[in-house]
Amino acid sequence: MTMRRARQARPTLEEVAARAGVGRGTVSRVINGSPRVSAQAREAVLQAIDELGYVPNRAARTLVTRRTDTVALVVAESEQRLFDEPYFAGIIRGISSELNATGLQLLLALAQSPDEYARLEHYLTGQHVDGVLLTSLHGDDPLPAKLEASGVPTVLGGCPPGLSPVSYVDVDNRKGARLATEYLLEKGRRRIAAIAGPQDMGVGVDRLAGYRDALAAAGVPELVAYGDFSEGSGVTAAAELLDRAPDMDAVFAADDPMALGAMQVLHKAGLRIPDDVAVIGFEDSARAPLADPPLTTVHQSVENMGREMARLLIARIRGERVTDPVVILETHLVLRESA
Repeated sequence: MTMRRARQARPTLEEVAARAGVGRGTVSRVINGSPRVSAQAREAVLQAIDELGYVPNRAARTLVTRRTDTVALVVAESEQRLFDEPYFAGIIRGISSELNATGLQLLLALAQSPDEYARLEHYLTGQHVDGVLLTSLHGDDPLPAKLEASGVPTVLGGCPPGLSPVSYVDVDNRKGARLATEYLLEKGRRRIAAIAGPQDMGVGVDRLAGYRDALAAAGVPELVAYGDFSEGSGVTAAAELLDRAPDMDAVFAADDPMALGAMQVLHKAGLRIPDDVAVIGFEDSARAPLADPPLTTVHQSVENMGREMARLLIARIRGERVTDPVVILETHLVLRESA
């Protein structure tokens, strides 16, 4: 009996229309975000919805509009990486801030193994989401092309080698790495090592290329070790570099966590930063100014990257014409005591 009364008390679309003084179709158009409603009628409907506490039937709305009001963010990394590294938190904050005003909900999905990817692909192409954002992709990942082929608007954060996505957002990684290396050369450093990121990721390739551009122009030999953008890999790579070249006088790391890992190794080896070895990272994360000494780094606006990814996806979901489907954000060097 109580349940029946509760159901009867739930406001209907017709009651909203009567309260607003408009037709049922007008209420439906307002709820579904149609532009074919006057500002006066829209305001009356929204006020009636607020006064009555009307909650649209999302399942019915999805059947009519083919919209779920949900977008997925796919991160091709482990859960530990996602929560340990500040880069991902920044991306998510940026995406969320852009989605807040749209009513779109964000679904976070992690995928590593082929089986996980297969299940995720089946879900994402099954009309469960309106669009997909992907970041931290490795290699020639087939998922973006499969999503687009299935009619699911997709925007990438970064562009892996071998892919030609419809739309993506990145920073000028090559230029940022070149600026960092050129700065070290200007300071008289000549044994400049690089801790590069994975070479199956566009960001890893481009930052290594920028480092090499600067050294080639100066006629200085390169010295490279590889990591996976984690702090632990920075520790391993720095130890390898010290073993191979104990006379190195600078380290450019392709992200801040690897730079912080390198600083740990240098401290343990009794080397002074920056007197003996200068260190530069890439990202300008929240940990950079707290390092010992504070870390010189290439600034990239991770939150802005997330906002731009969401902005492009929203436009594509709405069917708007996107004049610039590829956005490349500028970087700049932030000088601190480590270099």
